[in-house]
Amino acid sequence: MAGISRPRGTDDLLPARVAARERAVAVGMEVAGRYGYQRIETPVFEATELFVRGVGDTTDVVNREMYTFTDRGGRSLTLRPEGTAPAVRAFWESDLRQAPLPVRLAYAGPMFRYDRPGRGRYRQFNQFGVEVLGDTEPELDAEVIALAWRWLAALGVAGTSLQLNSIGDGECRPAYRAALLDHFEPHLAQLPELDQARLRRNPLRILDSKELGSEELLATAPRTTDFLCSGCREAFDRVLQALQAYRIPFALNPRLVRGLDYYVRTTFEVWHEDLRGAQNSLFGGGRYDGLSELLGYPAAPGVGFAAGLERVVLLAPEAAGPQPPVVFLLAAQPAAAATVIVLAERLRERGHEVICDPGRRSLKAKMRGAERSGAALVVILGDAELAAGTATVRRLGDGHQAEVAADDLEQQLQVLVPNWN
Repeated sequence: MAGISRPRGTDDLLPARVAARERAVAVGMEVAGRYGYQRIETPVFEATELFVRGVGDTTDVVNREMYTFTDRGGRSLTLRPEGTAPAVRAFWESDLRQAPLPVRLAYAGPMFRYDRPGRGRYRQFNQFGVEVLGDTEPELDAEVIALAWRWLAALGVAGTSLQLNSIGDGECRPAYRAALLDHFEPHLAQLPELDQARLRRNPLRILDSKELGSEELLATAPRTTDFLCSGCREAFDRVLQALQAYRIPFALNPRLVRGLDYYVRTTFEVWHEDLRGAQNSLFGGGRYDGLSELLGYPAAPGVGFAAGLERVVLLAPEAAGPQPPVVFLLAAQPAAAATVIVLAERLRERGHEVICDPGRRSLKAKMRGAERSGAALVVILGDAELAAGTATVRRLGDGHQAEVAADDLEQQLQVLVPNWN
């Protein structure tokens, strides 16, 4: 039948697929809520400069994939290709910057990239993602990964693997960049044209190459983790320790750099066994401590992930879940960090909403964060509690406090909060 066809790289979502996508978003928001994340929505189009400065003018997204147009006022605008830069902009242009830090945000909505269409890949697509802004604690990197991992589990998605790397920061990356150039430049002529351009403009981008003809050199390229400075090494070790406490398996992948320029330190992707070849990545994310300054704002370190919902829905049978009250669980001393994570995960697995702070700020600062969070209870574990096998539970409404056995924590929470379910 003759007529006007939909544009290449787009699709019509009929009722069943819309319902599946909305279930995935609802489950994502419910899981994010257990970790203390709140929903945000940003405009579908933004000033082009937001993405040029934030995503990076050496990336494929900016160079080849953005939908950019000039409006009637002569302004250059771009349909949103990703959600992190808009979230950082919204943080500074709203009252969010006055909120207790870190600010935990979740979002879902359409994105646009002129990319090669494929299975579950469209030029108009939808993402679910989260961002944590205003904190450098490496344990937050692990929290973001754990949230993503629990979301997939709640959707019934199996067959995944977590690929993990650290790409360093401004202190250690110059030495790695020099080593990368030393490795590739003698063989420049044998590289595909696109990889030659990547090597000239931003050498790290070549690690993300899927071009035929670069495989052998990439296989023997220097590893990012061999060049980490002491600060980046300590941060990465803390991420790994926290992931072990979350009981999330991972594979170290020294070629993983992600496709956007704003990443530093932790980068990760979730791969799926049914997504073959160069398209096996289901989604990914990482830390972006310098993005806020690139956009012209003061420093606001951050970490997050974003997932294309069309690909996730292909692999997800279904999902659902309740939204219970809030508990704020914190480590009074560093030795309690892993135990705090384990207890928080135990409560989340049973459907309860828990904000967890296993980082190394002072107890006073953590209590202030607990009070401002709106939590009904704060659960404190420190050296004394670890030794005794107990937890200190304080009801924030009236200050009532009790020492309870860690193994009986959920039962005691039911006693202390009348509407606990």
